[in-house]
Amino acid sequence: MATVLDTQHLPDVFRGSEARRAGLITAGQLRGPGVRRLFQDVYAPAHVTVTHELRCRGAALLAPEEAVLTGRSAATVRGVELAKPYDPVEFAVPEKHRFGPIVGIHIRRTEVPRAETRSWHGIRIARPARIALDLLLRLSPRKRSWVRRLRIGVPDLDAFLRAKLVRRRELEKLFMGRRNRGIRLARHALLLSDRRAESLPESELRVVLAAGGFAVVPQYNVRSRRGRLLGRLDLAMEECKVAIEYDGRWHEEPSQRQRDHERRRRITGEGWRFVVVTAEQLATDFASILEAVRTAQRAQLAG
Repeated sequence: MATVLDTQHLPDVFRGSEARRAGLITAGQLRGPGVRRLFQDVYAPAHVTVTHELRCRGAALLAPEEAVLTGRSAATVRGVELAKPYDPVEFAVPEKHRFGPIVGIHIRRTEVPRAETRSWHGIRIARPARIALDLLLRLSPRKRSWVRRLRIGVPDLDAFLRAKLVRRRELEKLFMGRRNRGIRLARHALLLSDRRAESLPESELRVVLAAGGFAVVPQYNVRSRRGRLLGRLDLAMEECKVAIEYDGRWHEEPSQRQRDHERRRRITGEGWRFVVVTAEQLATDFASILEAVRTAQRAQLAG
């Protein structure tokens, strides 16, 4: 009969081989229900909630000390939750180190200056400005078009800027002085970024509109002629009073649908016209989004 595993002497993440040598666990217990495997030879007690930060610390047990936690992983550790619990842990590792491939870990082979990092759990973690840069450099140009990469990168950068971990001016200085592969896209993303955006889909929609030639203002307050606040718009084309809004699935809830209806009724009364974009449209049908905005714009200007 297998012995019951006492997890009180185990850390919340550990190397299985080391725990066995220390007599804290047996090979049979590592295969049992008392632990869950995060990576090859890296485990957590079954009662511990798996977060992305926990998996980052687990991956750090495998990585060389020169490895740098960066990208969405480092952003999440810093409190900007861009990575889900089981998303790949992102490292930058110098070419000379033979690390990986490992399932669940994404490795970019590049040198990160030590000044752009600090120590973290036996490895290093990127400082905020470097995290922002790597959120964009992490996007492979061979697999995605320019616009598709911006649709991923700009929302991440918006969220990171919104957290106020780094100033835009610092990023402008950093981005202008680099020659990394993909730096042109990073500069373009920085030009498109806006920390006023309040959700990743809204940021993505703003990129789609920019690609179609439309300049919009995020989180725009609409007031009546007497100055009363009527509501806030996701995205606004102020000069022609066209509002573009993203309705995710939570907008289908009856209470939220009613609030949206009342707010839009008030704003329509001030001469605004709405274009509402669904999650399905944003995922699959850019052409219809842009055509709907053009139609609304023409109607307002003709009106």
